[in-house]
Amino acid sequence: MNPLFARAIVLVSAFALVIIPACIHRGGAPPVTKSRKGPLERFLLILISIGFSIVLLWVVTPVLRFADYSLHPVPSMAGTFCLALGLWLLYRSHAALATNWSITLETRRNHQLVTCGVYRLVRHPMYLALLLYASGLALVLPNWVAGPSYLVTVAFLVAFRVGPEERMMLEEFGNDYEGYRGRTRYLIPGIW
Repeated sequence: MNPLFARAIVLVSAFALVIIPACIHRGGAPPVTKSRKGPLERFLLILISIGFSIVLLWVVTPVLRFADYSLHPVPSMAGTFCLALGLWLLYRSHAALATNWSITLETRRNHQLVTCGVYRLVRHPMYLALLLYASGLALVLPNWVAGPSYLVTVAFLVAFRVGPEERMMLEEFGNDYEGYRGRTRYLIPGIW
């Protein structure tokens, strides 16, 4: 499979990953009432930025070419499917959250508990979307360094952020969130 094709898919999907939240949230958001942006949160945001930057570095420079390998059609097609599914789920997650979305652990004025749309199926569809997207990159991007870089950082983000986010939502919404937790799973509908 052509490495130029892989670069094009990675570049288009990276653009979509950035543009989806920008388009949906372009009207701004209400002011933050509580922020839980501590050292761990800052570290996670820096880490995920580094993982994404490594992917972009592979696309635009020859620096990581030493770790390239031949791209085969089956992983390429599976990766493209994961990218598309991840981007679709990301779009649906952002659309459902509307002004309740924040890049970090924050609550906003008039923050509401969102339990409709994709949030009806899982509590953290945006993390699932990022995991699907990052898995797609790992399959489509034929490089031993850049391919898994974003997946590793997204997995780290999910592992260390879901717990604090769950605690924040319980603190903010109490019994309503407890009831919602009883009806939904973390990331995989009906399973986990």
